[in-house]
Amino acid sequence: MDVVTFGGIDVDRCTACGGIWFDSREKESLKAMAGSQQIDTGDPSVGRKNNQIRRVPCPRCSTPMVRMVDPEQSHIWYENCSVCGGVYFDAGEFRDYKEHTLSDFFRDLFARPRS
Repeated sequence: MDVVTFGGIDVDRCTACGGIWFDSREKESLKAMAGSQQIDTGDPSVGRKNNQIRRVPCPRCSTPMVRMVDPEQSHIWYENCSVCGGVYFDAGEFRDYKEHTLSDFFRDLFARPRS
């Protein structure tokens, strides 16, 4: 992992796959900052392949992380550590998370089960 700094916030980016590790609350802080998507330089196709990995250990404490789905963009899956509160986004996911578009809204709206 390499340390990448944006707006005074340090995050860790994997040198092999381009995924990004955020300590607790860093992803929310960076989402609010203009231009912060530039920290996500990884290839989204690699990130999509990594979504197939079921058991991901936390890089901080080795606890198995829990797969989460962003409630506003249900196509984004990320991992969360229930012990230290850190979050891991695969390559391309933070860029996508940051750029919630109108097409994301409609895709997610039509993907929801109808009652």
